[in-house]
Amino acid sequence: MAESGESIKINEDASAFAARLIREEHVIADGKGVWSKDRPSAEEENQFIRLHGFGEYAKWHLGIDERYGANTKRRYKFPYGDFKNVHRCGLLAARSRARQYKYSDIDDAAARLIELIRQRK
Repeated sequence: MAESGESIKINEDASAFAARLIREEHVIADGKGVWSKDRPSAEEENQFIRLHGFGEYAKWHLGIDERYGANTKRRYKFPYGDFKNVHRCGLLAARSRARQYKYSDIDDAAARLIELIRQRK
């Protein structure tokens, strides 16, 4: 991911949506390294967009790349769930990638959400 750090911003709506889902127990508290298995496939993403639109799709991504239009999948970065549940592994992956590319706002948001999952146990 070689995007400019200035073009990717925190998606505050997605962070708030994820926190609400966690509080409502829509969470899979899985471990590190399983996100590649758990994350939605391209076809599942396309089906979700067909049924619910890009506004709902955006809520499942902690980052927004402002270089791309609102009705494009490329605009939405750092997915964290499967369109039903927040996945801890998705948040761990998002946090790792955010740290790697120095997106501190996204790293912080993922860390807060991971802590919310930990606290609910």
